[in-house]
Amino acid sequence: MLRIVARLALLVLFVSSAHCFAAAKAGDPAPDVTLGMTLSGDPAKVADYAGKVVVVSFWATWCGPCRKELPILEGLQQAGKGAIQVIAVNIESRDVFRKAAKVLGDLHLLLANDRNDRSQKVYEVKAIPHMIIIGKDGNILSVHKGYGEESLDGIVDEVNRALAASPAAAANKG
Repeated sequence: MLRIVARLALLVLFVSSAHCFAAAKAGDPAPDVTLGMTLSGDPAKVADYAGKVVVVSFWATWCGPCRKELPILEGLQQAGKGAIQVIAVNIESRDVFRKAAKVLGDLHLLLANDRNDRSQKVYEVKAIPHMIIIGKDGNILSVHKGYGEESLDGIVDEVNRALAASPAAAANKG
C-alpha cells in the first residue's frame, strides 16, 4: 500500500511540475533553469552570465543547419569581446554529446547537454536549430526557430542593439 501511495505522490508531483514552467517568449525573463550539463558536469545556466548578452542555441549532430550555425555563433561571440556568451545545448545522448564536443574542440562555445529535455520543454523547442537571444537584463529578446543565412544579418543587428543597451535601460524598458 505504501508503495502505491508513493508512486501516486510521485505522479502528482511530476504532473504538477510540468505546469510550473510556462512557455518562454520574447519580453519574459529567461527561465532560471539548468540548460544542460557541460562536459565537466557543471550546470549551464543563463543566470551565470548576468550582464552579458546570452545566445542559447539548441542543436544536434545530425542537424546540418545546426552544424552550419555553430561556427557563426562562435564568430558572433568572439566579435562581442567578452560581452556575449553563446551556450550551445545539444539535445542528444551524453555519449553522442561527448563525441561531438571532441570534434568541435576548436570552437570556443559553452557546450552543454540537455539529456533530460527539461530546458527544451521550458523553451518549447520542437525543432532545431532553435535560438533564444537574451539581453543583459536577463529578459528574452527574441526566439528564432530554424536557420537561414538570409536571417543572419537581422540576428547580428539584434545582438548589436542588445550590446548597445545598458543593463539599467534594458531593465526599465519592461
